[in-house]
Amino acid sequence: MMNISIPPIRREIVEQARTYIDELTKPPGSLGRLEEVAAELAGMTGELLPRVAPPGVLVFAADHGVTEEGVSAYPAEVTAQMVHNFANGGAAINVFSRQIGALLRVVDVGVAAPIADGRIIAKKVRPGTNNFAKTEAMTPAEAEQALRIGCEQAGSIIAQGARTLIVGEMGIGNTTAASALLATLTDEPLERIVGKGSGIDEERLQHKRDVIRRALTLHRPDPAKPLEWLAKIGGLEIAAMAGAMLAAAERRIPILLDGFICTVAALVARQFAPSVVDYMIAGHRSQEPGHSIALGLLGKEPLLDLHMRLGEGSGAAVAFPLLVSAAAMVNEMATFASAGVSTTGVKGEKE
Repeated sequence: MMNISIPPIRREIVEQARTYIDELTKPPGSLGRLEEVAAELAGMTGELLPRVAPPGVLVFAADHGVTEEGVSAYPAEVTAQMVHNFANGGAAINVFSRQIGALLRVVDVGVAAPIADGRIIAKKVRPGTNNFAKTEAMTPAEAEQALRIGCEQAGSIIAQGARTLIVGEMGIGNTTAASALLATLTDEPLERIVGKGSGIDEERLQHKRDVIRRALTLHRPDPAKPLEWLAKIGGLEIAAMAGAMLAAAERRIPILLDGFICTVAALVARQFAPSVVDYMIAGHRSQEPGHSIALGLLGKEPLLDLHMRLGEGSGAAVAFPLLVSAAAMVNEMATFASAGVSTTGVKGEKE
C-alpha cells in the first residue's frame, strides 16, 4: 500500500487565529461558525491568514456491477452519458464550478463504456466493478490502483494551484456501494442507512437493502483490513476519492466534503490514515439518510442543509463561498487597534 504521511494540524496556529479573530472589529463570536471555520483553515494550512481560492474539483466516474440487481432508478449506461455531459459543461457541477472559479477535472476510473473524449482524463482501472452481491467488486490490487489515481490527480490539481479540494463522483449504483461500506462501520440498521439514491420507490428500496444484506453476509468485509474491505464491496470512484483526500491532507490542503458518497469516501480515507479527518470540513447535509450517520462518525457538522442529494461535488461547491467569506474575514477585516476603535464594552472591558 502507498506510504501516506499526513502532517499534524498546527494547533498553535489555530489558537493564534482565535485570538486574532477576537481582535477584529466585531463582538467576539458575533460571526459565529465563520470564526471557527477560519481558525480551522489556519490550522490546516499552517497560515494565520489562510487562502482557499481557487478550489480544485475532481469528479471521478465509474460503474458498479451491482446495478445488475436492479438497485437504481437509472440504467448503468447513464454513467457514460453523464460523463459526456460533464465534458460538455452541462451538469450541475460544471455550473457551480464556473460560479466559484474552480479548476475542474473529470476522471474516468472505471466507466463500463469506452470514453473517447480528450476532455475526460482517461485512468480506467477496469470497465466497472463486479456485482458484489455475487463476488468481490474488484481485486485489492485494483482498489489500490484507484487509490493511487486519486492521489495523483489531487497532487496534479494542487500543483496547478488549487488551494481547497472538492471531490465528486458519477456512477449509477454508487449509493449501494457507499451504503454497504458504511454499514460495516456502524451498528445502525440498514433501514437507517440505505436511502432512495437516484429516486427508487419503496419496493425497490427494500430490495436494495436486501441486496446489501446479502453481500455483507457473503463477504464479511472487515474495515480493519481497508484494502480488502474496499475491494469486496467498494467502488472504483469511491477509492479514487479517498486517495485524493489523502493526497490533499499530505499537502495541508483543506478538503470540503460533499454529500453521502463523498463522506463515505472520507471514512474510507480515515481507515488508511485517521488524521486525514483533521483536514476535512463538511459542506452540506444530504437528504440520503446515511449521510448524517457518516458525518457523525467523522465528528463533522455541515455548513449547509439545502435538502440536496445530487452528488458530483455539487453541495460542496455551493458551500465553498462560505470558506471564502471565512478567509476574507481574517485577511481583510481591521482590528480594533488598527481601526482606532474603542474596545470598551465590546471585548468585555469595564464599561
